[in-house]
Amino acid sequence: MTQSNSVGPVETKYFTFAEPPNEMQLDCGRKLGPITLAYETYGELNADRSNAILVLHALSGSAHVAGPSQGDQDPPWWDIMVGPGKALDTDKYFVICSNVLGGCKGSTGPSSINPATGRPYALSFPVVTISDMVNAQKHLIDHLGIESLFCVIGGSMGGMQALQWCVSYPDMVKLAIPIATTSRLSAQAIAFDEVGRQAIMADPDWMGGEYYGKTVPRRGLAIARMIGHITYLSEESMHRKFGRALQDKAEYGYDFVTDFQVESYLRYKGDHFVKRFDANSYLYITKAMDYFDLTQPTGSLKDTFKVVKAKFLVISFSSDWLFPTHQSKEIVSACRYNNLDVIFTEIQTDHGHDAFLLESEQLTRLISNFLEHGWRRIH
Repeated sequence: MTQSNSVGPVETKYFTFAEPPNEMQLDCGRKLGPITLAYETYGELNADRSNAILVLHALSGSAHVAGPSQGDQDPPWWDIMVGPGKALDTDKYFVICSNVLGGCKGSTGPSSINPATGRPYALSFPVVTISDMVNAQKHLIDHLGIESLFCVIGGSMGGMQALQWCVSYPDMVKLAIPIATTSRLSAQAIAFDEVGRQAIMADPDWMGGEYYGKTVPRRGLAIARMIGHITYLSEESMHRKFGRALQDKAEYGYDFVTDFQVESYLRYKGDHFVKRFDANSYLYITKAMDYFDLTQPTGSLKDTFKVVKAKFLVISFSSDWLFPTHQSKEIVSACRYNNLDVIFTEIQTDHGHDAFLLESEQLTRLISNFLEHGWRRIH
């Protein structure tokens, strides 16, 4: 990646709202405040404030979507898509990305200090939903003086947020690009989330969530990430990467020491994740994904979409078995039922669910053309 198409150094900013007594009402029935959202912006807002694109991250993402890492920042998670001349062209669009409510990358979550006690919230933090995350983002967008979003875009849980934006604030969203996502989690996906949560809660170091300032539940969180990462890949990609290759040895050890390269890879992914993510945030965010169901309360996605006004580009991946193509087609069907403009593409790839982070050439072409066409129609 050359410096010419990089956004360059980016400063993470923080916006605090919902100060008592004006706390934000949550879906669980509780109120929360004050709330801080970490966010980053790229490019310039135009004169009529019509060029804003909100990028929404997946489970373990952050506000740092593009640009070189600064200090303790994680690597940018979608640098291939955000920058001058890229799909989300920062020479043309004002791109915003914030860490979700309940996260651990600068936004208020279970690891944050509860002002009422002076200690981390831990499990006293209220359960949050995808809708709560979007409502918090709405406060940020209002703070930035933006009355409408040219586009909302995200993959996986980011796609859930994009769909929720279209339902919760239909008059604000012009274009929507949900990628590798669903309108509600399947029982299988909920099951994988629950196994991950149980792995964390079974770790003796979890201590009922009260591990801050002590030993973090490394083993449980690492196992949760290993389980999750398997769902992000496909059988084809795992075979291509690893097959049955052995790790630094010529024959089986016939013991429980790492034999296969795929075992070593998963352990590396788990150990690396522990260094950058909070176990309690993992519990809360996966639970928010489990609760997400846009067929409620109407009982039908088609009925829920009656309020939606955005134009859609829906993208799925042929080898994604976590959020398979038929779930994207349900979104497309709800759009067409309500006479919404919608383009649907299934990209052929063996990368599995993680393809939205990797398939840069095809995604760039699809997204660039959709945004350009939408821009001409609006302007």
